[in-house]
Amino acid sequence: MLRTARSPATVEETSGVFRTAFAVRRETTGGFVNVSQLEWIITLGVTIAILLFDVIVIGRRPHEPSKRETGTYLTIYLTLAVAFGIWVWFFHGSQFGLEFFTGWLTEYSLSVDNLFIFLIIMASFNVPRKYQQQALLVGIILALIFRGIFIALGAVAINQFSWIFYAFGAFLVYTAITLVRDTDHDDDAENFVVRFARKHLSLTDEWHGLKMWIKENGKRLMTPMFLVIVALGTTDLLFALDSIPAIYGLTREPYLVFTANVFALMGLRQLYFLLGDLLKRLVYLSQGLAVILAFIGVKLILHALHENELPFINGGEHVPVPEIPTLASLGVIIVTLLITTAASLYKTRVHDVKNGETGEAGEDTAPDAEESLDSR
Repeated sequence: MLRTARSPATVEETSGVFRTAFAVRRETTGGFVNVSQLEWIITLGVTIAILLFDVIVIGRRPHEPSKRETGTYLTIYLTLAVAFGIWVWFFHGSQFGLEFFTGWLTEYSLSVDNLFIFLIIMASFNVPRKYQQQALLVGIILALIFRGIFIALGAVAINQFSWIFYAFGAFLVYTAITLVRDTDHDDDAENFVVRFARKHLSLTDEWHGLKMWIKENGKRLMTPMFLVIVALGTTDLLFALDSIPAIYGLTREPYLVFTANVFALMGLRQLYFLLGDLLKRLVYLSQGLAVILAFIGVKLILHALHENELPFINGGEHVPVPEIPTLASLGVIIVTLLITTAASLYKTRVHDVKNGETGEAGEDTAPDAEESLDSR
């Protein structure tokens, strides 16, 4: 199971029947964190079972889910995440529990921003509401696959290269600056890969249910659903590049990184339909995430300096800088998200009031969806 090895006796106790399949050195404590093969098998098995349940039971027929349906399943998924975190807290130690909750909250907030891009993609391609649920499910599965790959690569990089935290930290700070400068996501649906597909593949503008291609007059044509999946997949890939370095700045444990990402993606499809247009009101979400990513980036750089082995920095010796504890990180993330949400809702509320006053003067009072998107 997941335990910190403090003595040979402890190692012997945990290795007995459940031999350790994964062992990651925990530099901050000088010990090891071991995840048994059984624990990984159970985790992966439950993850696959939930995905199959989502595909076979929930998404068995194209439809727009009701508020009751989405609310019920979202509550179940959130309860599972909290229950898992509590289990980690009591059975593996409060530090690991704290790291899971901090990582899960960070990944969940990044996933909500990902969800906003999904909303733009659906609107750009005019995806019928009854097909959006299946398209989102494919997007979430792709996100899980890409994040799994980057989690494994990140774990290998951390074990092999001591300087990788400098790279992770610098990348997150750069990403934060990019988020602040570019808050207009309207062109995210038509990315390079989608434009390449439009240019080099034979396409049809007609929807054929969930089919990604059809044959017409002996010629294979790609449907709009194919372009939607391509857009969702490339978006997932780009978001995985941001999210994995971010969570490795909060925990070094691949098992916690993986489970935090799994629980962050669970229920994301239901959240899309439950929130609906409310997502457009989170106009400061990008700025809030920029603050969080910049904070984690600085945290990573401080950790890299604290564990420095690069010869051209302080002669290869550790730099005596303070490190940011996980509890402080959790506090910063929660406060930032609360301020971001409150400020966003206040701004859109004031905007609605002004529109109402304008409407009373005889002008058009209809909310402008494009203006809401542009305000990001």
